[in-house]
Amino acid sequence: MTVSRRNTRRGRRGGSALRNAARLRTIASVFARYGFQNIAERIRLGRFLVERLSGIDADQYTPAERLRMAFEELGPTFVKLGQLLATRPDLIPEEFVEEFKRLHDRVGALPFEQMRSTLEHQYGRNLDDVFSEIDTNPIGAASIAQVYRAVLKSSAGAVGGAKVVVKVQRPGILEVIKNDVGVLYFLAERLAAFVPEAAVFNPVGIVDEFFKTLELETNFIVEANNIKRFQQNFRDDPTVKIPHVYLEHSGQKVLVLEALEGIALSQPAALQQEGLNRDEVMRAGVRCYFRQVFLHGLFHGDLHAGNLFVMPDSSVGLIDFGIVGRLNQRVRDAIANMFVALYTEDYERLAYEYVDLAPFNEAIDIDDFARDLQDLLAPHFGLNLKSVNLGRLLMSTTVVAAKHRLVLPSELMLFFKSIVTVEGMGRIIRSDFDLLPHALEFTDELVRGKVDPQRMKEDAMGFGRDSAMLVRTLPRQLRQFVRRVNHPDFAFRLSLVELEEVKKSLESSSNLMFLGLVIAGLMISGSATMFIDRGALIFGIPLLSAIFYGLAGALGLAAFRNYIKK
Repeated sequence: MTVSRRNTRRGRRGGSALRNAARLRTIASVFARYGFQNIAERIRLGRFLVERLSGIDADQYTPAERLRMAFEELGPTFVKLGQLLATRPDLIPEEFVEEFKRLHDRVGALPFEQMRSTLEHQYGRNLDDVFSEIDTNPIGAASIAQVYRAVLKSSAGAVGGAKVVVKVQRPGILEVIKNDVGVLYFLAERLAAFVPEAAVFNPVGIVDEFFKTLELETNFIVEANNIKRFQQNFRDDPTVKIPHVYLEHSGQKVLVLEALEGIALSQPAALQQEGLNRDEVMRAGVRCYFRQVFLHGLFHGDLHAGNLFVMPDSSVGLIDFGIVGRLNQRVRDAIANMFVALYTEDYERLAYEYVDLAPFNEAIDIDDFARDLQDLLAPHFGLNLKSVNLGRLLMSTTVVAAKHRLVLPSELMLFFKSIVTVEGMGRIIRSDFDLLPHALEFTDELVRGKVDPQRMKEDAMGFGRDSAMLVRTLPRQLRQFVRRVNHPDFAFRLSLVELEEVKKSLESSSNLMFLGLVIAGLMISGSATMFIDRGALIFGIPLLSAIFYGLAGALGLAAFRNYIKK
């Protein structure tokens, strides 16, 4: 996206939203029309509801249905936000997740003449100088881009020209997204500030994640680089076809790719090609997916049936690399351990894997968390796993994790979402498809890989580098620590639970101790003056001693009274 995240974050403090008051007024009015007027008023946006528009009958629809309909009316930015939320059951209630799954990019295609300006701006010349043919009827249209078939000129590709697909960004879409994201930041902050029950869902954090996703998805240079990475990873695998990207004809708003010869799995004809072997297609697809996850740590984040092509030779092809997931070795090992824990029904091990991946939380009760996971998962095991959707079960476990205040990394959530779609595609090919055995097969390879000499050598080198760094920096760190301790202003800072209560208790104890010392001093003084003062007597006690004893008694009664009150 042309605008940087820092600038958008800076603008979200209200300025960008107020500069887009018309759009904010539209958004507030749409939400009000779908029964959320009370929310608009609670976040102090009542002044934007200039018209009291007649809305839908809120009693006929659930809040989730009404919010989904509002997102659809508000356009592509909100549709994509809803699609993101549909993958985060750890952040929003389940009924909203299920409703947001119904959101699709239902947009009409723009006439080619409107898209031509983007292409000509990219090339700085007439399109006839780049393409010998271009079909002006798009083969795909979404909220961000439209896709066309074309043929490159001979000089630009293979002899006689190369068949390509051209992905073109819709004109003005970046400005629309930029404005809407600025308004979303503004609304998220208002929700967090004025609606306490919404703060627990971290609305600002959700918009942050959404902006990061859109920023990558709308930059076709990033997608081109993703494609090159996948090509490198599968260069020696004849069962996987990654389209060639024509970098010399691509840019931030235009992407030119090789046209694959296969048919998308979403089309019935895909599995009806002559000579096709379904078992080989399934094995190629599953192996391709788990190689991405366990070996490369780079996986396709939007691998649905429309993005998987079945090739005539029973191999598979992948397209649309705008969203990818990246998994470091620690997360990959954790995923492998999760599959083993699921297979062996070791719920405590599964619980520990989640806890290790989430930010530190001292309040977590592992035993309680493991019991909740067992209650969720145990009824589904011991049965025929072919009838169980493993991906949906894994997504459900994130809801349990959220209940225990565990915030899971977004890349793990993207992986769980991808499991759901891979299972769905597997069952298109074979109705009895069971993912878990395939996952365990690759998990076994991963475990064997840990004792592979090359892997051991790499681990040893990493350990050696870390150890050398520790030895080199330890004296410097110790010297800094000693200097800090010897500084006259040095003080240990402790964070105590219920610090205010501790402070009050300490103050109360100090006051009582001081009062006790005063009373003791008065008693001692009264006793001492009995042997010195020979003046007037009261009840046989020297006057001065009686005064000291009286003061001590009065202070003692006052202290006792205050103690009883507390």
